[in-house]
Amino acid sequence: MDGAGGPGEGPAQEALQSLSQRLQVQEKEMELVKAALAEALRLLRLQALPTSLHDSGSPAPTRDSSPAAPPGLPPTCSPSLVSRGTQTETEVEMEMSPGPPGLSNGPPAPQGSSEEPSGTQSEGGGSSSSGTGSPGGTGSPGILRLVQPLQRADSARRNSSSSSSPSERPRQKLSRKAASSANLLLRSGSTESRWGKDPLSSPGGPGSRRSNYNLEGISVKMFLRGRPITMYIPSGIRSLEELPSGPPPETLSLDWVYGYRGRDSRSNLFVLRSGEVVYFIACVVVLYRPGGGPGGPGGGGQRHYRGHTDCVRCLAVHPDGVRVASGQTAGVDKDGKPLQPVVHVWDSETLLKLQEIGLGAFERGVGALAFSVADQGAFLCVVDDSNEHMLSVWDCNRGAKLAEIKKYKKPKFIPCFVFLPDGDILTGDSEGNILTWGRSLSDSKTPGRGGAKETYGIVAQAHAHEGSIFALCLRRDGTVLSGGGRDRRLVQWGPGLVALQEAEIPEHFGAVRAIAEGPGSELLVGTTKNALLRGDLTQGFSPVIQNRFLTCGHDRQLCLWDGEGHALAWSIDLKETGLCADFHPSGAVVAVGLNTGRWLVLDTETREIVSDVTDGNEQLSVVRYSPDGLYLAIGSHDNMIYIYSVSSDGAKSSRFGRCVGHSSFITHLDWSKDGNFIMSNSGDYEILYWDVAGGCKLLRNRYESRDREWATYTCVLGFHVYDGTDINSLCRSHNERVVAVADDFCKVHLFQYPCARAKAPSLVYGGHGSHVTSVRFTHDDSHLISLGGKDASIFQWRVLGAGGAGPAPATPSRTPSLSPASSLDV
Repeated sequence: MDGAGGPGEGPAQEALQSLSQRLQVQEKEMELVKAALAEALRLLRLQALPTSLHDSGSPAPTRDSSPAAPPGLPPTCSPSLVSRGTQTETEVEMEMSPGPPGLSNGPPAPQGSSEEPSGTQSEGGGSSSSGTGSPGGTGSPGILRLVQPLQRADSARRNSSSSSSPSERPRQKLSRKAASSANLLLRSGSTESRWGKDPLSSPGGPGSRRSNYNLEGISVKMFLRGRPITMYIPSGIRSLEELPSGPPPETLSLDWVYGYRGRDSRSNLFVLRSGEVVYFIACVVVLYRPGGGPGGPGGGGQRHYRGHTDCVRCLAVHPDGVRVASGQTAGVDKDGKPLQPVVHVWDSETLLKLQEIGLGAFERGVGALAFSVADQGAFLCVVDDSNEHMLSVWDCNRGAKLAEIKKYKKPKFIPCFVFLPDGDILTGDSEGNILTWGRSLSDSKTPGRGGAKETYGIVAQAHAHEGSIFALCLRRDGTVLSGGGRDRRLVQWGPGLVALQEAEIPEHFGAVRAIAEGPGSELLVGTTKNALLRGDLTQGFSPVIQNRFLTCGHDRQLCLWDGEGHALAWSIDLKETGLCADFHPSGAVVAVGLNTGRWLVLDTETREIVSDVTDGNEQLSVVRYSPDGLYLAIGSHDNMIYIYSVSSDGAKSSRFGRCVGHSSFITHLDWSKDGNFIMSNSGDYEILYWDVAGGCKLLRNRYESRDREWATYTCVLGFHVYDGTDINSLCRSHNERVVAVADDFCKVHLFQYPCARAKAPSLVYGGHGSHVTSVRFTHDDSHLISLGGKDASIFQWRVLGAGGAGPAPATPSRTPSLSPASSLDV
């Protein structure tokens, strides 16, 4: 790591920046105080309005000529600059006016006169009060004028104030403060009172988003949770009607699902009659054929049953080896309507649902399933997740409940059991013991009717594992496999519970959760850290479910995946939670941001850490290399963006500067195509632009950035993507045709790009069982990768349709990275 200091980055400069930031916070607090007084002062001013007019005799306001509009600005309107703490933005609103518009070149003077109160709105939540002007201040209907500072009118008001009586001066001073303070309070009704309801506004009550289009096509203003956000329309777009209005021609098809739910589920790994392995993750039941990817040796690949609307929690295979029962948990949809637990019985060959059992009969979710065996699977046993853990029996053909009973807990837990060919039963308990239960006739003292009955008693036992036994599996040769929790051992047992062979699962994969027998001597093992392993007791085990892409998450694992081979290339333990990552354009190194303010740079070949740096003590939310690889930007929850200059191979870096100005934590950022500028979003819905090459300066006139081209587009706020609420991640394809969006309601959306219309139509894809945390396109746009939150899943979608797999523009062919990743506490 090279020196941490840069130009102008001494202790005195950092102290000055810290004081400046504290001053900004205090200014915002003062804004709130002023806002609380603004309305009362405005009413006071309006009550004094007739007296002031009579006493002062001030003339009606007049306008002088103003500087010419900037290039690309329509001649009928121009923006006025509004300064707010950390940013100055250009905003436009229209009113009736007979005179020519003008452009203000600095912060506005106190707004309005005693005759005509007016003002502008700021993105930070400020607003102006608006009233009806005098006859001399308005033109005939249909004529437009620009709301802007009235310097001459204000001068006339000051002159009249100086000539008024001493008793009136305090009241007029309060009136002037009211006109200024009113700019600090958002009053969205002022616009509606002048123009009525905007026909292009998106509907929504308080707390939702709504948008207003400027009449002359300069900007779009939307409201997110009551905050106004102004976005400027690029000069190349003459009319919003030119923008795409329908869903994109491209579509998504689920290609591969990485992950296995072993964290809190058991008995969820089976082999079908077809040889496919069936298990579940999120809302998807996966049918996996070993042998590699599609078209690989043995015709390997995946198919998916996607009939569930919430997370699948349990699984059972019918004795015919074809039909499958899967149970889902309770949930809610995006409108808050409950999704009830239910069991689906479906055909594994056609993936068609055959029966829906127990809709409305279960509480919380379905915890366990089992088909009957003696009568060829005519009945299905279900245990729900209610407090009583009700056990019910259902007729599979009619879907009718036949009986139910409470399932009581026992002092000792029996997590697994298996029937032996001779009729005996083996059970694994929570203390690591395997018990053999043999059949015997009950004596005459045993209560019951019908004479002597068969009962089971313990005939043998062995202490097999340290900690609980999670899985037992009967092999085709008659031996039994047991999987331990705490010791991660897999043991093969012969007759009389004699240990024959064993293997230990590596620690980073977790403990054994489920075991299934594959072809020949091959075994499949599901683990408590959601890994699916493949191998045997002699050669060991390697993951089969883990284009190349990178993920990190709350499991502290940094994983590199092979998207073509659908396999995990490598993984390492970060020792801390990883929240964001990005590859250097060279592909030689990767930067990873942690939840402690540390960030690491690792060599992708040797996996060694080549840099270890700490910036602040808050979690890092985004790291992003510039397109040319000369800079690294690090967005933190301390509201700052740290900029580092980077060597050509990415291994060395030195502090270049800091971008200071956001009033909340950084959420997203993107570099311009020339690598000189940054666009960033924050937690309070700010959009700021930065001149990095010019010294990490804040670009206060955001209007000037409207035509800037961006190398990537992952910011969730901006004219081209236009939203921000309930959106966790966004990614524009490299060919700039579509935008993928990850939302809070377990869905992935696909929009046309640019997407600048309110309520734009999209294609919606389900499958995740939790909020979707991140989406990224592969370098050639042939696939989209999406990450689940608490479901710890990774979905790989194939992009189909018009140009979906076509060549991308000449951009660095770097591996996409995903952040924050979906793996949570395990």
